[in-house]
Amino acid sequence: MKVETYNGWTNYPTWRIALEFFDGFDCDGWEYSAWDLESMVAENLAGEAQGTALSYALAFINQVNWHEIAEHLKEEAA
Repeated sequence: MKVETYNGWTNYPTWRIALEFFDGFDCDGWEYSAWDLESMVAENLAGEAQGTALSYALAFINQVNWHEIAEHLKEEAA
């Protein structure tokens, strides 16, 4: 079985969210969990979209590997 990845990340949604929301993220004093990251993005989207657009955006972020992003950010902070 071939595992699909995107630019070294689990999938396209993970890569895109890591790039759009967390590229250059200040990781000093790291205390964020995967759940915290997902909540930050969901809150941001809720402030930017509504109705069907928000539903699609939330479905998109539901495919993100938040643990992978959290681990990446922890490594960046080290």
